[in-house]
Amino acid sequence: MDRITAHRNWGLHVAVGVTIALVAVIAALDWSPWSTRWPAFTALGVLAIAYVGYGWRGYETPRAAAGFVPLLVAVALVLPAVVPSTAFIQCVLFPVAWCQVERVRTAVAVSVLIGVASGVGLQIASGPSGLVGTLLVESISVAGACALGLWITRIAELSDERRRLIDELRATQDSLAEAHRRAGVTSERERLARELHDTVAQNLAGIVMLTERARGDLAADRVDRLDERLTILEESARAALEESRTLVAAGSAGIAGDGLAAALHRLGERFTRETGIPVAVTAPDCVLDRDTQVVLLRTGQEALANVRAHADAASVQVHLTVAADQVGLRVVDDGSGFDPHTPTVGHGLRGLRERLALAGGTCTITTEVGRGTVVDVTLPTTTTPDRTGAAKPLTGAAQ
Repeated sequence: MDRITAHRNWGLHVAVGVTIALVAVIAALDWSPWSTRWPAFTALGVLAIAYVGYGWRGYETPRAAAGFVPLLVAVALVLPAVVPSTAFIQCVLFPVAWCQVERVRTAVAVSVLIGVASGVGLQIASGPSGLVGTLLVESISVAGACALGLWITRIAELSDERRRLIDELRATQDSLAEAHRRAGVTSERERLARELHDTVAQNLAGIVMLTERARGDLAADRVDRLDERLTILEESARAALEESRTLVAAGSAGIAGDGLAAALHRLGERFTRETGIPVAVTAPDCVLDRDTQVVLLRTGQEALANVRAHADAASVQVHLTVAADQVGLRVVDDGSGFDPHTPTVGHGLRGLRERLALAGGTCTITTEVGRGTVVDVTLPTTTTPDRTGAAKPLTGAAQ
């Protein structure tokens, strides 16, 4: 039962109780053509007991209503026949009937029966002389009851429709909330996958490569190189550990307080130490928002990871360019290149393009077999140049 229906039912319970008590007083004190009034008190007693016993269930249960509504018609006949002024009880019989009968036509018919029964009772008490007045009063009563019942029925239908719409709206809101939650979970998983691929996975790949080289040096009895290999291994492992902790803390690994240019230099120097391939980094000092810095750093990491894994290059150049409304990063290697029309199965380039698409950037890869590879990335951004007003190159050829 909804809240509106419960309030309506409680209102009817109170109205029935008050009306029965008031009619009992009228039946005891007002004029009656009969010497005894026990039929009126009996009718009121039966009505009260029946309502308390099962009649109140008729608002929700059709079987209870089917047993209680005929009693309303009988009471409408008996009371006015004994004490004419008790016809006042119709004021509660009509709304109870309308609320317990489901179909409108049936409710109209029951209202007519209550009016006819009351009119017959009045005629029994007053005789033929009151016929005109009885017809007038009961006609107005029935017409008013039907009009009020139809109005209340319409309000109830609108209330039910509103309740259904509210339920549908709540269901839709719950569904949208769940969809947003799933989308958020999926987006976060994709973000974490990109971060892991561009940071921890690449560090681990470097560690594997350094371990293979150390094993080769050990097999060739080149123990003089082991100390350097182990130092680089330790640094790579520490970097992987730190980036893992940063990711767990929901941060973006790789960007320190000294900015993107310094991070690109550290990336190039570390790549050179791990692979022996010299990396020249040119970058201006400028202030970029953190998201833009992370995207550009991840681009450089992915480009260098591809160079390490596939290019067989002799050198790499990394250029960061800053304009008024955009920033760009170019990574150039002189390696073996590849056929750009051949689909790639790895996650790196796909993840790179997804990251750039989310940031509103573009990525262009120019390559040819045997001609090296150029990765150009452009991002819209607002920048703050260095205080000197110039884009200072930070050239670092980590040899």
